[in-house]
Amino acid sequence: MKTNVTIAMPDGEARAFVFTPDAGVGPWPVILFYMDGPAIRPALFEMGERMAQAGYYVLLPDMFWRLGPYPPIDIATAFGSPEGRKVFRETYFSSTDPVRAMADTGVFLAWLDAQPQARPGPFGVTGYCMGGGFALRAAAAFPDRFAAAASFHPSNLATDEPDSPHLPVARIKSRVLVAGADPDASFDEAQKDRLAAALSGAGVDAEVSIWAGYRHGWVPTDMPIHNAEGAERHWRELLALFDGALT
Repeated sequence: MKTNVTIAMPDGEARAFVFTPDAGVGPWPVILFYMDGPAIRPALFEMGERMAQAGYYVLLPDMFWRLGPYPPIDIATAFGSPEGRKVFRETYFSSTDPVRAMADTGVFLAWLDAQPQARPGPFGVTGYCMGGGFALRAAAAFPDRFAAAASFHPSNLATDEPDSPHLPVARIKSRVLVAGADPDASFDEAQKDRLAAALSGAGVDAEVSIWAGYRHGWVPTDMPIHNAEGAERHWRELLALFDGALT
């Protein structure tokens, strides 16, 4: 079941969506679900529902909430040309960044703590594309709040930038699953190896790999490069991760 909610933020209101199992009254273990770049849309609602029906309380926040209400994004227009990508970056992506996203996450966690259907204790977190980076950052920024963290077809997890997500991974206490796309210049073999080495060196229980043959964005059903086989593999591994850590 999907419920639309509004979360009070220090500088406004964020829309978000809660998904709960159809059966039972909870409380259920919690998953924080970070959206991908194309933003809130029905394909993400499908994913939230599937997580919920596996026995979880799922929160999907709109990370572009600072824009206020916006129409559904046409993926072909937004990403189908250099001009479209430029407009999208300057409009949507400019409304958030890692610092603001982690500040938002602190508010989301406090909100979850107040929900009677959300089970107290460590949560799970998963993210896709842009959200994959947020998931890894959240596991490091709030290490006591997460027992499992997943990142699918992520970008720029282990770069030379001073705020690269791989730098603070020694703080992570959760199990970690990272599955990169193939090919993907934004998360290539070099970044995969750098991230894996950082996690291993920190003693984090982690699996970091690139899934051969699945292109960036393969999980959501509305993406042009959606891969049904790869999406089902993602569901098996994601739910196994959460079931092992949260239930």
